[in-house]
Amino acid sequence: MSAKIELNHLPNRPLWFEPGQAREPLDGVVQADVVIIGAGYTGLWTAYYLLKSDPSLRVVLLEKHQVGFGASGRNGGWASAIFPISLTRVAELYSHAAALNLQTAMNETVDEIGRVLALEGVEADYAKQGFLSLARSAPQMARARAAVEASARFGLPNQWQVFDGSQAYAKVGADGVLGGLYTEHCALIHPGKLVRGLARLVEHMGARIYESSEVTAMQPGSVQTACGQVTAGFTVRATEAFTSQQPGYSRFVIPLYSLVLATEPLQRDVLAKLNLDHRLAFNDMRHLRVYGQVTAEGRLVFGGRGAPYHWGSRMSGDADLVDTVHAKIHQTLLEFFPDLSDARITHRWGGALGVSRDWCPTVSIDRAQRLAWAGNYVGDGVATSNLAGRILRNLILEQDEDINQLPLVNHQSPAWEPEPLRWLGINSGLAAASLSDIEERITHRPSRTAMLLEKLTGAH
Repeated sequence: MSAKIELNHLPNRPLWFEPGQAREPLDGVVQADVVIIGAGYTGLWTAYYLLKSDPSLRVVLLEKHQVGFGASGRNGGWASAIFPISLTRVAELYSHAAALNLQTAMNETVDEIGRVLALEGVEADYAKQGFLSLARSAPQMARARAAVEASARFGLPNQWQVFDGSQAYAKVGADGVLGGLYTEHCALIHPGKLVRGLARLVEHMGARIYESSEVTAMQPGSVQTACGQVTAGFTVRATEAFTSQQPGYSRFVIPLYSLVLATEPLQRDVLAKLNLDHRLAFNDMRHLRVYGQVTAEGRLVFGGRGAPYHWGSRMSGDADLVDTVHAKIHQTLLEFFPDLSDARITHRWGGALGVSRDWCPTVSIDRAQRLAWAGNYVGDGVATSNLAGRILRNLILEQDEDINQLPLVNHQSPAWEPEPLRWLGINSGLAAASLSDIEERITHRPSRTAMLLEKLTGAH
């Protein structure tokens, strides 16, 4: 049976989900100091830091589905210090000092997550061993060296280091490894354990979470659901890609899908042979992103981009499964590790991530409307959401802290183009990224298409 046919039989079932008792929906009128829309990482971290600062606060979270239904329960498990746009672009938009401060804050956030989990007794399989981006072609190796040199010139000489072929292969035994780009500033987590653990933690601290409670109307000081209402001093919108489905926000952020596979638990001798007996995040330096990790129970989780953008920012369960893209991800996995050709794929899934027009996340507040929001993480939200939660706490409670001055605070991205320009532009960009990798395999030189694409997006 071919890999494609085998994968097509798998349902949409994220590895991280666990069945559990559903929380009650909102019924009636509830008073709160802060109401948070969305019970994913951003909403839960915000609730945690608010209650940590002031345990007397009345905090309510409203979730349309279940805790962790969105990207918080569907991601690849990297809590990394990666920011979606380059530091050079941040410096152009703000200042060189602001860009340096941002990277420092992102680095510290990876450690902050581990600190809180240890302090609060939340078990989420947190393991900080870093991130290795393999170079598996001459252009990729050139990009690895250039990244280290550029980082040093920018003022961050220790952010990255180049590995030669033997060093990189000793860390991840993928085929064709010529070297790699390594940073210590990345941890692996179990996304489901993290989001469920945070939910239980904030409930223990006094927050109330209502599931199956879709927000139907929102105005300053009041949030309405089908069967209830929350009146609150502040509202926090923590809906990430789902913000695009709200009236008036269709051009504020767009949903792009990332798709993922997971193998059966692999034998320890197999993991050792492939130099995968660790909790090191890894990928390679291709333009159309892929990402991998080995879970605490020994499963290889491997995902990537490439799923098409849907007209009008449409989101549906059907978009989580794209047979052709899942098959390409599996093919890429086997290109990395041919010895896993017989490894059974047990799970496949997908999920939407939020992308603003300039690829830059935001943490913002409008005091006149008593509204705060954060998101647009472009797939790098596991760590950034923690930073966002701390900043939202500061903005709402008017607490002064250096992170309040970071460039993502009150950042305003331009609106996405109307359709059909949006559909054409985004899908053309995805195709260009894929073609860039093909171009480099054929020419063995850095892709000119990719250079143009990076100038247009400002991304890494």
